[in-house]
Amino acid sequence: MHTDGLHRRSIVALCLNAALLAGLAANVADAQEYPVKPIRMIVPFAPGGPNDVLGRIVAQKMSEQMGQQLIIDNRSGAGGGTGTVAVSVAPPDGYTLLFSGTSSLAINPSLYKVPYDPLKDFAPIGLAGTAPSLLATHPSVPAKSISDLIVLAKAKSARLNYASGGIGGTPHLAAELFKTISQIQMEHVPFRGAAPALTALASGEVDVYIGGITSVLQLANAGRIRAIAVTSARRTPLMPQMPTFMESGVPGYEIVNWYAMVAPAATSASIIKRLNAELVKALATPDVTRRFADLGTDAISGTPEQLAAYHRQELAKWTKLIKATGIKVSGV
Repeated sequence: MHTDGLHRRSIVALCLNAALLAGLAANVADAQEYPVKPIRMIVPFAPGGPNDVLGRIVAQKMSEQMGQQLIIDNRSGAGGGTGTVAVSVAPPDGYTLLFSGTSSLAINPSLYKVPYDPLKDFAPIGLAGTAPSLLATHPSVPAKSISDLIVLAKAKSARLNYASGGIGGTPHLAAELFKTISQIQMEHVPFRGAAPALTALASGEVDVYIGGITSVLQLANAGRIRAIAVTSARRTPLMPQMPTFMESGVPGYEIVNWYAMVAPAATSASIIKRLNAELVKALATPDVTRRFADLGTDAISGTPEQLAAYHRQELAKWTKLIKATGIKVSGV
């Protein structure tokens, strides 16, 4: 009886080892064979915007490297929600990916009733880049630095206002974070998009605007507005002479639009590893770095684990701000 028991346990152990080896072999085969057909990369915004253009740059380079096409699929709607939901419920086989970031993965979950969990429903692949913004004022505003602006905003006679491209967008939240940390008051004037907001700043209709570095810089270089601080934690290589908010007396202030690649949850580790390696390789090429820089974006890569940690940090930051300020999107 004792010998039979040992024999049975040996058979079970052999079966388990065989299953384990088969699983490892399958993972290796997945990594070696993948991809065997084109990959669909969903961008949850309309063509022509930063998310779309950056996604196309990455997709083109990775297609060249992998020998299979990464096809951009624009699924706009619901502030990025439509495309994000599509990826959250897609098969976890590595053939449907999401190229998105700040809005759909970090901000929207606190602004909208989204049908996805931003952390549990996606497998991080890697960060692709960060794009700082610039705070600018109309030249008539007597402030040439962030510290000047804070003093001015706290003066009893001041009635400063700021523009944004709409409630809940990064420019709106960036200004609200500035107000919260600095304990100042500025009235929000929302417009339908960044272009009319910038036009209003240049015409003197509003006093302050925080927006994308390339569009703000064009008007600043033309002398129509005054750029005074960059929103990233460190000075950007795109404008090394421009001080940050933190350097200018606003502790803990950091706002960037970030872009990343994620897959549906439960995508195999071998596929994630392959995609991360190809993404990191693509972002390190000089032509991709240059094209990102032309769009005001720093090409920054990293591991899936680093993206996961950064995503949790960003989600917590925006959730805290939205709850503290009571920001709500109408109809939600």
